[in-house]
Amino acid sequence: MNPVYSIKEAINKIENYCAYQERCHDEVIQKLRSMKMNSDEIDTILVHLIKDNFLNESRFACSFARGKHRIKFWGKIRIVNELKFRKITQYNINLALKEINADEYLSTFHTVAERNWGSIPEKNVLKKRKKFCDYLLRKGFESNLVYDKAKELENSTTDDMAVTD
Repeated sequence: MNPVYSIKEAINKIENYCAYQERCHDEVIQKLRSMKMNSDEIDTILVHLIKDNFLNESRFACSFARGKHRIKFWGKIRIVNELKFRKITQYNINLALKEINADEYLSTFHTVAERNWGSIPEKNVLKKRKKFCDYLLRKGFESNLVYDKAKELENSTTDDMAVTD
């Protein structure tokens, strides 16, 4: 059986929840609902969290974008979709994308692409290209980058084969 929390206990618990890692409003609301708080109590607690800077949607979006790009090597499309799924505003999404340096983004893309291309043991070039493109598109990289890189890697592979013949 879940305990019943007073507003003061709920605030204390949710402050710790927010202090542990950045949270979006939606996550906090879900957590408060799981604590059996009603709508008025949730509103009161959210106002407190925002006022005391435990909850900041812009900060969450920026931190999320940086982390997912640097740690999980996600592309911008996936980051945008995940932020939209968390009900983050377009303004905050745009702010978050500015956190990703263009040079770092391309460098990450090329590193991930080359590592993936080398790890696909497929002999059939068409099947290899499909697996490669699907992987990078799932990661959220832009299709023009993915297809250009696929052509580049296919050409360098066929060049290598020509040299060894």
